[in-house]
Amino acid sequence: MLLPLPLYRSFALGNPMHPLLPAAASGFFLGASLIIAIGAQNAFILRQGLIRSHVFILCLICAASDAALIAAGVGGLGTLVAQSPLLISVVTLGGAVFLAAYAALAFRRAIRPQAMAAGAPESMGLKQAIAMCLAFTFLNPHVYLDTVVLLGSLSAAHQGAARFAYGAGAALSSFVWFFGLGYGARYLAPLFAKPAAWRVLDALIGLVMSLLAISLVLRFFATA
Repeated sequence: MLLPLPLYRSFALGNPMHPLLPAAASGFFLGASLIIAIGAQNAFILRQGLIRSHVFILCLICAASDAALIAAGVGGLGTLVAQSPLLISVVTLGGAVFLAAYAALAFRRAIRPQAMAAGAPESMGLKQAIAMCLAFTFLNPHVYLDTVVLLGSLSAAHQGAARFAYGAGAALSSFVWFFGLGYGARYLAPLFAKPAAWRVLDALIGLVMSLLAISLVLRFFATA
């Protein structure tokens, strides 16, 4: 993979990675603090990981989407997004509707749970899973505020190669988290061998989605 020119010069001049590590670590841990939280995207990946359904492609979509948004923020798009209340309002309302609908589906699954079994049919097809994943990612205004605006604005504290390292560290945290969550979920499989465990999980997912939808509606009217 080709390195950005500032990073290439850093290596070419015999100045190894260590001067960039503080910036990379700053981006990594800040990115992790924003990503590792109970939210719609994480709940979706957790459930797909438990049933081992399209795990790789969904984790890749989530991580790559975050990386693209972080790159846009570090590149200066954060200022533009922060100055576009119309864009934030549209995403906020769209996200609230989507989350409310998914909450209803989760509560319906909680009423009629099914135990997970090895080789069980996948809960949804690949196209539907990808569409859901993209909706969870881009119909969430927090993803723009966190990755583009917040991470992007804080990147101004770093210059040159350090700024690239900061963005790379933040993007790396997303890859580590989503693939760890998606593939690590399988170790919880014995716990979810009983319908009661799925009932609890889907009820919690429905509750989280409902609270997020309500918070988005309240945010919209508070800024209207």
